[in-house]
This record gives sequence, C-alpha cells and structure tokens, in this order.
Amino acid sequence: MNTIDQFDFKDKKALIRVDFNVPLDDEFKITDDKRIRAALPTISKILKDGGSVILMSHLGRPKDGPTDKYSLKHILTDLSALIGVEVKFADDCIGESAVKQSADLKPGEVLLLENLRFYKEEEKGDVAFAEKLSKLGDVYVNDAFGTAHRAHASTSIIAQFFPDAKYFGYLMASEVENAEKILNHAERPFTAIMGGAKVSDKILLIEKLLDKVDNLIIGGGMAYTFAKAQGGEIGTSLLEADKQELSLELIEKAKAKGVNLILPVDTVIADKFANDADKKDVTSGQIPADWMGLDIGPKSVELFQDVIKKSKTLLWNGPMGVFEMESFQVGTKAVAEAVVAATKDNGAFSLIGGGDSAAAIAKFGLEDEVSYVSTGGGALLEYMEGKELPGVKAING
Repeated sequence: MNTIDQFDFKDKKALIRVDFNVPLDDEFKITDDKRIRAALPTISKILKDGGSVILMSHLGRPKDGPTDKYSLKHILTDLSALIGVEVKFADDCIGESAVKQSADLKPGEVLLLENLRFYKEEEKGDVAFAEKLSKLGDVYVNDAFGTAHRAHASTSIIAQFFPDAKYFGYLMASEVENAEKILNHAERPFTAIMGGAKVSDKILLIEKLLDKVDNLIIGGGMAYTFAKAQGGEIGTSLLEADKQELSLELIEKAKAKGVNLILPVDTVIADKFANDADKKDVTSGQIPADWMGLDIGPKSVELFQDVIKKSKTLLWNGPMGVFEMESFQVGTKAVAEAVVAATKDNGAFSLIGGGDSAAAIAKFGLEDEVSYVSTGGGALLEYMEGKELPGVKAING
C-alpha cells in the first residue's frame, strides 16, 4: 500500500483530498469535528517533513454553484485551531486565487480551497477539472475514505496526473487495513450485527457476510420485513413489502451455510412516532394494527448481548431502533455496550461501520472503547461488499 510514510515531503506541496463535510449549526459553527480531527495525523506528518499542505474538500450538496451556506470559509477558524497553523483560504478551488496562493505557499503553510462541489465537474469526474486541480500541488494524497466510493474528479480522476507521486493518507490506510482485517483475517466466532431501516440497503453486504460469519444478528427497521415475511403482524412498522421473499431466501441461505441468523424475539412498540408515545413490549410478529415497532425488546437485548460477548470479531452496521429518541435507544445502547464488553473482556476486534452506528457509539460516549470506528458509511459498505472503490484503485493503480 502506497502510504505517506514512503515519502519525504520536504519542500513539496501536498495536495490532499480530505473529507471536511462536517455538520454546521445555524450560525455556521461546527457541531462535530470528528472528520477534521481524523485528517490531522496526515497533515501533521507533511508539515513536520517540511512540506506545505493544500486541502481540498466538499461540503454539503450545493445545487447551483457557489452558495454561502456551503462555503468552506465557515470552518476556517476551527481548522486553524486544530492544526495549530493559521490556514489560508482560496475563494475558488481552481481560479486565480487558488493558483496564486498555491504557487506562493511556503513550507509549513496550509491552504484550504473552496468547496469542490461548487463546480459540477467535480461530481461528473471531469478530466479537465481534475487536471486544473492537479497543477496546484507536487504530490497527491487521498485521505478521504468517506468519498472513496465516488469516481469524482478529486477522489480518483486526479491521481492519473501524479503517476509517481500519489499516496494514501493515514486515515485512508487505516480504513482499508481495518476493513481487510474483518473481511480476510477475522478471528472466530465472527459476528455481524446489521440494523437500520432497509433490507435493500444491506442485501449485498448480508450475502457477502453469509460466507464469512458464524453469527448474523438482524435488528432495527429491517427486522420487521423479516417478521412479516414469516407470517407475523407488524402493525404500521417499517416494511419493504417487495423484499419479503428475499428475506425468506436469506434465512434459507444462512441455514444452508451453517450461519446462526438471529432475529429479534420481542419488540418495543409505540402508538405514534414520538419520544412521548405510549409504549409496551410485545412478542415479535404480534404488533397490533395501529402500533409500530421502534426498538428491540428486553429478551432480544439479552439474546443479542449473549452472542456478542462471546465473539472474537465484530462488525456492527446500523442501529437496533430509533436511538435518536431516548425512549427507543435501549436496544442500540445495549448492543454498543455488549460490543465494548467483548472488546475489553474477550479481546475481540470490533469495527463500527460508520453512518448511524458511528453516531450511536459517539452519542453513548463509547468511541474510544471499541477497536475502530469507520468514518465512511457508504464507502465501507461497498468495500465490504467486495466492490473496488475508485478512490482506492486510483492510488493502488
């Protein structure tokens, strides 16, 4: 793997693709700087070598070119504080400002380019746009795993202009290494915990995992499609009606492959989708007509925790319920705590698969208690499904 450890950046300008797509409040204050902090080791290594850094990122989904709401200028103060250097800002990623400031950049200095997605060419993977970006630096570094599954100009196309000077940053390298550990070097018993709303979002991953895991736990909204497919009543719970047959096929595939597929045996139901709803526990598949399932029940918690705590490898992707509401966070929190217990007490390797799982583990303050929390939900899923990520392929060649 081509990582930045293989290169001395002295007097070189490193053009780094980072993922600074951070959440901002109404006053443009960063509410979660995790993605910025994840890139700091890479930036630090280059500056210590005596190089300079040019950072490029997207922010949000601007539809019509430059939009103040999506300007990266809003993160400048916090970014400067985190890096420990006053970061310069180019108000365009390929315009005169970017070209001049990049050319004038001295060793130890950092420049942030304006939002790449202010140009439609970024998401289209436009070669001419990528070439303009490439002229700003001497070396290309990709440290944006969260966008590695996109064949965008700055994540994959640009690498061709640096045939002998393209590297993975530390974050990208660790994401790939940890995913590989799960996929190809898992210690047994290996348990995957799948949650979230839809079976369809996880179908490719589930099928891939059936060849690898000993236990597959399914919770969250997708579990109601399985319950309905098996003849249960699910009230107004989430349902993918067209995925019921597929759910039954997955149950049969798991049996054929000797995988222990574990579904919830009870569920917490509510009379409305609200934190202050009336709620009660019922057996899975026995939800009254006007009620909806919003969390796994206490027996399921016990069942899931027992399997998790005995595991040596754990992959968790997707919550067990509507964890954003305090009334329905019990199942997700219990799973998080069981993953932590397995990691600490059983020496398990635990990978939290980005997205809502990462948000949940952060909400419960358990980020530092597991082996690795991925920064890329979609990218990790695609990597786990066996797809070649354009951002990874571009560096590996």
